[in-house]
Amino acid sequence: MSEQRPSPDKLLQRAQKEEREGQHGKLKIYLGAAPGVGKTFAMLQDALTKRSQGLDVVIGTAESHGRAEIARLVKELEILPKQTLDYRGQKLVEFDLDAALKRNPGLILMDEMAHTNAPGLRHTKRWQDIKELLDRGIDVYTTLNVQHIESLNNVVSQIIHTPIKETVPDSMLEMANTIELVDLPPEDLLKRLQEGKVYFPQQAELAAEHFFRKGNLIALRELALRVTAERVGAEVLLYRQGQGIKHVWPTREKILVCVGASNESLKLIRAGRRLATKLQAEWIVVHVDTPRLQISDESQNRSIQNLRLAKQLGAETHILTGFDKVKEVTTYAREQNITLIVVGKRIRPKWHDMLFGSMADELVRRSGEIDVHIVTADIVSAKPSTVSPPIKRNIPWQTYWIALSIVMLATGIDFFLAPILRPSNLIMVYLLGITIVALFGRIGPSILASILSVLAYDFFFVQPIYELGSKDIPTAFTLGVMLLVSYLISHLTILTKRQAEAAHLAEKRTATLNLLSRQLASTRGVDKLLVTSVTCIGQVFDSEVIALLPENNTLVARAGYPSDHQLSAKEQGVAQWVYDLGQVAGIGTDTLPFSDALYLPLRASQETIGVLRIHPFTHPLRLLTPEQMHLLEGCANQTALAIEVDRIQEQVKTSEFQTEIDRARNALLQSVSHDLRTPLVAVMGAASTLIEMSDALDAQKIKKLGSEIYIELEQLSRLLNNMLQITYLEAEEVKLLKEYQSLLDVIHLSLKIGSEKLKNKPVHIQLAPDISLIPFDQTLLQAVFTNLIDNAIKFTPPESPIDISAVIKQDHVVVSIADQGPGIMPDEVNRLFEKFYRGRMLTTERGLGLGLAICRSVIKAHGGEIWAENRPGGGAVFRFTLPLRPSE
Repeated sequence: MSEQRPSPDKLLQRAQKEEREGQHGKLKIYLGAAPGVGKTFAMLQDALTKRSQGLDVVIGTAESHGRAEIARLVKELEILPKQTLDYRGQKLVEFDLDAALKRNPGLILMDEMAHTNAPGLRHTKRWQDIKELLDRGIDVYTTLNVQHIESLNNVVSQIIHTPIKETVPDSMLEMANTIELVDLPPEDLLKRLQEGKVYFPQQAELAAEHFFRKGNLIALRELALRVTAERVGAEVLLYRQGQGIKHVWPTREKILVCVGASNESLKLIRAGRRLATKLQAEWIVVHVDTPRLQISDESQNRSIQNLRLAKQLGAETHILTGFDKVKEVTTYAREQNITLIVVGKRIRPKWHDMLFGSMADELVRRSGEIDVHIVTADIVSAKPSTVSPPIKRNIPWQTYWIALSIVMLATGIDFFLAPILRPSNLIMVYLLGITIVALFGRIGPSILASILSVLAYDFFFVQPIYELGSKDIPTAFTLGVMLLVSYLISHLTILTKRQAEAAHLAEKRTATLNLLSRQLASTRGVDKLLVTSVTCIGQVFDSEVIALLPENNTLVARAGYPSDHQLSAKEQGVAQWVYDLGQVAGIGTDTLPFSDALYLPLRASQETIGVLRIHPFTHPLRLLTPEQMHLLEGCANQTALAIEVDRIQEQVKTSEFQTEIDRARNALLQSVSHDLRTPLVAVMGAASTLIEMSDALDAQKIKKLGSEIYIELEQLSRLLNNMLQITYLEAEEVKLLKEYQSLLDVIHLSLKIGSEKLKNKPVHIQLAPDISLIPFDQTLLQAVFTNLIDNAIKFTPPESPIDISAVIKQDHVVVSIADQGPGIMPDEVNRLFEKFYRGRMLTTERGLGLGLAICRSVIKAHGGEIWAENRPGGGAVFRFTLPLRPSE
């Protein structure tokens, strides 16, 4: 039952989750400890129930493994057709994802979530198929064994002494709307194995010797139960938070340990660790940071060290903020569904607890249904050890003089106002002065101003004047209240100012981190990434930051804020140790804790790629809180990942460039070897015939053989010319010999050169009458017409015509060469002008695929554009533009 209004943040999270669920399909996972526990059977039974309720249910894949009861259930449901793949001479049958998306059922059954798909399919793993189905809004039922969960991979391998190759990421389990545990005792499972209800007899015998041992099954069953229990526990916590339920539901043990800066907190942490181990429970260690007016750096450091010890022992640590420690602890405990609170208590006189209170007693009173475990502190405790030498404090004498001056000014103002105001009203001027002093944020000057204000008011304005002390009880009461109010005003003003500063600092850090994320995402280059990162970290933590990266087996400063000065030999040694071992060192750590800086490794996904050195400008001996440390490590990790991504992108670009070079080289060699060999073979054959049969051949035969030799040599000459021409056009700046010439003359010359290939193919030429002489390089433009006409001949029937036309548009001539062939395939439009691309429809004609690439280079050199498109009535048309006037 809900006791209070639900948390708005939790309601928003819940609404966002429901919105995501509405856009995506729902996933239900049938989880088991091992094969044969009945996951597939339970999934099929639930699917039949859903179908009886009117839901469209189909089977994507379901394996019976010879089990009659499963085969019977499978026959009652629609089965999607599978696809067959050829892999190394074998026929593999796999799930057809595209067919399932086209069918678009309400629910699809996908057995064996961890299955690896055959090579050649869209996804490598079946869980990726399931994710795409969910993204398309299709509900999925699937089965999974606990040994296939990625986070449990090492644990399971140690249990069964066999590596697990097929795994499913934990994110898929987090995506699941429901996880149903299908459980079976090990004895019953072994019996089913012997009866042949798990595997075929040959497989069952092998499995019983290795995987299906009773010890293995017990351990895997425990893991499956724990996974399910953790999932249910998270759902319980989410429901309680969303509904605003404050009562603790003790579904499982969860321990909260309250620590402070005292040395007794170490005993509390160890006691909490022992309890958590004994109860097999989660445990959390919290420290309540109250906004007190004064707190020593030594006390702050001890609190942080206590939290770090708890983290090393496996606890989750948090810092709570508030005035009422007991309220903050109990509120947090109910939010986290804590069942046991561990708190310490010192043995003090009874009067001390009555006057100042006891946190342990107050927790017992206000804990409600939560149990409280009290650990008594040692009567004689060792003196707390300091983690750092004491910091020499500078007394703010300037603020004290300002406080004295403000009191004197307030007194002067009251002398001026005394004739027109009553003495009780003059108190307001002093209170205003005390508030102004409190704005400086120092408690000492504020207390001094409060005391001096009361004494000045009593001495100068309370009868009898110029005397301290008063025999009038009402006046004395007024002075006492004035002292108390002035102290409270200064106290609360300082607290408010410090809280505002803390909120401003948190806002600044959040904004800077957001800025860091955006800048890293939009920055390229290692040096720029490092400069962006160290600048952000330095501004957030008010520190000097240096980024070091390895060069020639030595760490070198690559960026720094505010400057990247060189490190001393000692600092270089610390940084090298951090880089080699990938561990944090320096101030506030267990390694070289007396160093004046903190050294953080820049850990990428594969290795440590560098080191960050952080030296605080202010309070160099004050340790970072766990939250600040998490924040700093997050910045370092984000920087390392950004650098790694940048390097990977550079490697990918280099690899793609090298691949393209290799592809072009292979294509060139393949084309050259084929296209040079073909005419050479033809020439050699014709020449051999002439030599061997010259006496038996008549003149007509000799002429025909000579003609064949000429044609093949012409083809060879043209291939070599294209290779030389494309090399010339791309290797150096093209020098055009432009002259004003007739476009029609170039067209006729190109047709004459290609007349042998044209034969009887009709060619229609239509030029606009207003086209006169235009500037171009005749030799290069002739090559363009020759290649485009040759291209039209290759792709069109012998009797189909070629249409050549030209019109003037603005300051350009647009030339079109159209045919009535099959046209251009849509995916080839942007590839036609690539080098060595010959088109998929060309299978018999020889050529290197350089003609259109030459055309593009020539036209661009003339300052024009060239493109290809399909004609509305069928066929293809190539168009290019030439400027009417030469470019300056």
